[in-house]
Amino acid sequence: MFFKKKPKVDTIATIAKIRYLINTSEKIVIGAGAGLSTSAGLDFGGERFEQYFSDFKEKYNINDMYYGSFCNFESKEEFWGFWSRKIYYNRFSEIPNNLYTTLLNLVKNKDYFVITTNADGCFLRSGFDKYRLFYVQGDYGLLQCSMPCSQKTYKNENMIKKMIEEQNGMAIPSKLIPYCPECYASMTPNLRADDTFVESWGWDRAKDRYENFIRTTFGRKTLFLELGVGQNTPSIIKYPFWSLTSQNQHAKYVCITKEDIQTPKEIACKVITVDDDIKKIIDLI
Repeated sequence: MFFKKKPKVDTIATIAKIRYLINTSEKIVIGAGAGLSTSAGLDFGGERFEQYFSDFKEKYNINDMYYGSFCNFESKEEFWGFWSRKIYYNRFSEIPNNLYTTLLNLVKNKDYFVITTNADGCFLRSGFDKYRLFYVQGDYGLLQCSMPCSQKTYKNENMIKKMIEEQNGMAIPSKLIPYCPECYASMTPNLRADDTFVESWGWDRAKDRYENFIRTTFGRKTLFLELGVGQNTPSIIKYPFWSLTSQNQHAKYVCITKEDIQTPKEIACKVITVDDDIKKIIDLI
């Protein structure tokens, strides 16, 4: 496949075009990646990491929450010390700015669906319809058996808050280490890291709803709105959006992200790309 880098365009004209597409599209499919939550203030590194994880940085020489997730901690108590903080400050504490609610106001009266690789629950917490969301990579708010012995997931909010409250240094009390209620193996966050990821009944239903929605877009005036999706997992959102845009003569593809943007030349006439801060652009729209 050949790619064509989009030239820089006038911001005011581009904003007007995107606003027009949102207002006139019959269907809107939002694809969201880590860049969207970063723009909402949920940065995994920098000052925010220093604020909440400076002790882990000093001991384990890790510089952000992503790489910290793969660290070999000395104990289960420290493992859950790190993970309880990561889950709490990204899933249960207040979202730093209003990006998600602003985005909701743009699409709440439209026939929309969201697919996201983010696990922070920001769409749900900001008022998006839970039946129009597909968290394909999991949810920080859920735990699963590490084996796993079943396809069950378990809500963890109360458990995580207790870990935060009773954390001593970098470790939680041993009594708070979570074990599977079915087989007593260790629990782990419900995140897609390998083939042990649990696709629960709720995950399956969300996948079915998303696929059914996509089927309704064929031949309809559809906007594929991609926000902050990088190159880590392009096969989940980016490549399918390109393919769906190509297949539907009435579809348009808009990509907003602070990265170098390349798109297939075959859909160049259907594409608008913006290399800028997502919150800034959404506010302008």
